[in-house]
Amino acid sequence: MESRPKRRKEPFPGAYFLGLALTILALYLVLLVTSALPPFWAGAVGAFLLGLTANPRYAVIFLIIGLASILLGYLAEEPMVAGGGLGLSLAELALLLISRRKA
Repeated sequence: MESRPKRRKEPFPGAYFLGLALTILALYLVLLVTSALPPFWAGAVGAFLLGLTANPRYAVIFLIIGLASILLGYLAEEPMVAGGGLGLSLAELALLLISRRKA
């Protein structure tokens, strides 16, 4: 007999569509909030909010990317890139601290 791959069941009907809708809504809210800010703060707030949604397993990688973004944004005199790197780095540090506390 051939074994068929198990089909993953949704936690409840429509769960994946609800997750998609919430994700799009969250991205839209981040866009609305950051559009009214100066470039540095827009990058920092946007990257911080989105960085908090990352899987803690990859927090170290995103932290390195954030630090590189700070450096490259500063050297290229791009405030939004530098602010985004700062926000991403802070979000990943927060994730690392939270995930270490739980372990």
